[in-house]
Amino acid sequence: MLSYLELVELANGDIVLQRSEGDENPLVTIKFSKETREHIAGSALDVARAMVQAGIEAAAMPVEEDSFEDDDIDDEDDNEPGAKIVH
Repeated sequence: MLSYLELVELANGDIVLQRSEGDENPLVTIKFSKETREHIAGSALDVARAMVQAGIEAAAMPVEEDSFEDDDIDDEDDNEPGAKIVH
């Protein structure tokens, strides 16, 4: 059975990537800050589509063991405990 994915903008402004069959659990949730939503007014779905497409393309690329060095990853983030930032 072929499963299709869809991007849906929720009433609260979040955008979710979900299966078109209506699964309750989204695969991805994108939350833009209020400032960002104002800046990209009317284009949130287009920006989200580009973000998802870039993520899919990156995931499809073969991973080289030397692609990231320990110095490139910062484990400290004031907003989210345990978050990693790649520089």
